Amino acid sequence: MFRAASVFRPALLIGGLWVLSACAAKDAMDSPAEALGDFSLGYTIVVADNAKLVPPSRSAAAEEWQAALKQALERRFSRYEGDKLYHFGINVDGYALAVPGVPVVAAPRSVLVISANVWDDAAKAKLNEEAEQMTIFEGMSGETVVGSGLTRSKDQQMQVLAANAARRIERWLVENREAWFGYDPAAEAPTAASAPVDEVSAAVPE
Repeated sequence: MFRAASVFRPALLIGGLWVLSACAAKDAMDSPAEALGDFSLGYTIVVADNAKLVPPSRSAAAEEWQAALKQALERRFSRYEGDKLYHFGINVDGYALAVPGVPVVAAPRSVLVISANVWDDAAKAKLNEEAEQMTIFEGMSGETVVGSGLTRSKDQQMQVLAANAARRIERWLVENREAWFGYDPAAEAPTAASAPVDEVSAAVPE
């Protein structure tokens, strides 16, 4: 009896991780874009020269963060075709990219800390008085259960964090859309897009 249970435990663990991985495969971009009034993305500036690496962590160059975040932001916000241009100013404050550890016992997930600003092109002014600091984590999946340092490359970790950062910025804009983007809730019929969307937990498709 004991031996049979010992055999089944690894099988159940593998099966559970497979289910988590399958659930994680859904791309958050499959959900409809939430209404953002007159918003249309202009340019995106990402600064990462002074990003603090929090050990233990893999190291990433400023240029790598700039590329990952710009790609994720442009991918997410290119869906909006409003009548006015708005620009993003993003600063990477710090990060930790999980290194290989002991599965389950010490399975760290990666984290990214950014500060975000939104600029109105026509008004030549920043919409938010103070930069909005956000802490971004990797989503839970079969990969992160055992530590993404074991299951993902550095580039994959950065892609997931960048995608989650873009989703978090989108939620921030939605929270302020009436004040910033002239959004009229009465002009929009309620849609399923209003429901919260989970963080990305798998690498983002090209």
